[in-house]
Amino acid sequence: MNTDSENPNPEFLTQEPAEAATVSSAESAPIRKRAEKAKKKPRRVLVIDVGGTHVKVLASGEKERREIPSGPKLTAAKMAQQVKNLVKDWKYDAVTIGYPGPVVHGRPLREPHNLGPGWVKFNYNKAFGRPVRIHNDAAMQALGSYKKGRMLFLGLGTGLGSAMIANGILQPMELAHLPYKKGTYEDYLGLRGLERLGKKKWRREVAKVAALLREALEANQVVLGGGNAAKLKELLPNTKLGNNNNAFLGGFRVWEDKGITLGT
Repeated sequence: MNTDSENPNPEFLTQEPAEAATVSSAESAPIRKRAEKAKKKPRRVLVIDVGGTHVKVLASGEKERREIPSGPKLTAAKMAQQVKNLVKDWKYDAVTIGYPGPVVHGRPLREPHNLGPGWVKFNYNKAFGRPVRIHNDAAMQALGSYKKGRMLFLGLGTGLGSAMIANGILQPMELAHLPYKKGTYEDYLGLRGLERLGKKKWRREVAKVAALLREALEANQVVLGGGNAAKLKELLPNTKLGNNNNAFLGGFRVWEDKGITLGT
C-alpha cells in the first residue's frame, strides 16, 4: 500500500469558494456572509466521501475521520442530516463532496447506482449552510494521488470509479459501464465481480484491465484506489496502490490553487 507522506489535512486553504447551486437571495445571504468571513482567516473544509457502503468525513484540523453507513436507502437529504449530526462539534467554512457518479458543472448528472434517490436536485448549499463543491469521488481521490505526467486512477470499491489527470488537467471518466467481455468493466472489477470470481481471478482481471486502459489512454502510471485495492498482491510495472486518505487530500485541494485544472 502506498504511504504518501503528504498530510491530507492542510491548515491553509486560500481559494475563494464558489456556490455549486442556485439559491434564492434570502437563502444565499448567510452563505455569502460565511464566504466573506472565510476570506479573512484560514479556511476549514469538511470533506465528505460518499461510497456505496459508507460515507466518510474529515475536516481541516481534525486527526481522525468519522463515518456513517450508506446503502440503497440513503438519500441525499438523509446523508446531509446524518453528516451534520456526526460533525456538530467540528468547525468548517466550506464543504467538498465526493459523489459516486458523473458530475457536470458542480452538480450530479444522474442518481447513483448504489444509493437512494434525490441526489440530482438536492440543494447542498442550503442543507449545509456553507459553500459546497461537488466532484466525482474517483476524480477527488485522483486529485489527491496525483504527482505529475499522465495518471489514470481506478477506484476499486462497490462499483468502479475512474479519472484521468494529464499534465495537470483533471478529467473525470465513466469507464465502469463500458462493455467488457460478457458484461461491463464494473461487473468484473467492482464488488460484484470480486464476489463472483473470487480473489484470484478478480486480481487477474484487475491486472488485465489496468494494462489495457493504461495502453489505450497512454498513461504513465495507473493508481489503484478504493476499499478493495488492499486485496491486491502483485502489481504490474507503472502501477501502484493508492492511499484512502488521498480522497480527503483531494477534497482539500479542490479549494486550493495547485496548478491543476479541474474538469467538469
